[in-house]
Amino acid sequence: MRIDIGGLPSERVRFAASPLAELTAMLHVLAEPGHHPQFAGWAADVWAGLRPEPAERLREAEFLWRSSQADFLIPARPRPTLAEELDDVDRIDDETYVTAALVTTCGSNRVHFRGASPLTDAMARERALDVAQARGALQEAFAERLLADPAAVRARVRRTLEECAEAFFDGAWADVAVQLATDLRLKNELLRRQGIGAALASVSGAVTLAPDGDCIIVDKVQDKATAARDAGVTFIPSVFGRPHLVAVHAPGWHPVVQYPVAEPGPAEPVSLETVTLRLEALAHPVRLRLLRTLARGPHTTGELAHFWELSPPEVSRHLAVLRRAGLLTARRQGRYVRYTLNLPDLTALGADLLAAVLR
Repeated sequence: MRIDIGGLPSERVRFAASPLAELTAMLHVLAEPGHHPQFAGWAADVWAGLRPEPAERLREAEFLWRSSQADFLIPARPRPTLAEELDDVDRIDDETYVTAALVTTCGSNRVHFRGASPLTDAMARERALDVAQARGALQEAFAERLLADPAAVRARVRRTLEECAEAFFDGAWADVAVQLATDLRLKNELLRRQGIGAALASVSGAVTLAPDGDCIIVDKVQDKATAARDAGVTFIPSVFGRPHLVAVHAPGWHPVVQYPVAEPGPAEPVSLETVTLRLEALAHPVRLRLLRTLARGPHTTGELAHFWELSPPEVSRHLAVLRRAGLLTARRQGRYVRYTLNLPDLTALGADLLAAVLR
């Protein structure tokens, strides 16, 4: 995903903490604990402690943060308190709020609306309801209520978020805010002393500055583009958001990236390009056979060719593909070159694929 920052003053790239964005990350953990095994115990304790009515309302509105987060829940201008940020959300007009909510509810596919408001355009309304229906009765009911009475649903969502603050967020935020403040001091110091490139490099290996300095590149599965323009771009750290990189990129919304605060000694994320290269390398049956042999120990091209009854040039071509993908290492011993399986990277491929998809 590309964020155009051409001509943007460095002070328009801001790092700030957001209580609402962190609450949204917590709500996502509660809705999808499988994405966040490190918080599984916390999620179980929260659900166990919730009263039946708030728990029901959380499940009723979870489409706003389950598979993706509604844009209005990731503020471009973070405020010191959750109440202030919820007040900002209240100032959003109904059309903007409802469209953003339905885009999230209906699977983040903005093409359903094509610029038309589902509140005023009959075809956009029907498309929204059709997609919501296909995603289940609960989502259909939520979409119907939202379209019929936006004010009531908005008030109910705000009340639910306020009850979450009382039930679990306020207590967690006290500890989380300390970690976020530490991260923000580092990022803002790098931004001031070394510039945007250094600050972005400290965010994640999946966030880089283009060589010309005019574009921020976020390594995500979706292929999207947006422009920061005069409003700038906001980076929001998150403790509960790991491993996700959440990006607000829709037209009409200021670009925002919510990134996970680094854990002590974390491994750098493997790029989507590398993961794709490795999957493609493993997609050929001959290469899988070669890996089966190499898993038993180092082998030469000639040994592999003899074992699998292949020609040496054919084996060499397959080994070259595996080496480019980083799955093999080669070491010369006298007149022989022996190939060894890169077991740690092959073992981590499943986790790397999941991390690339989730971010």
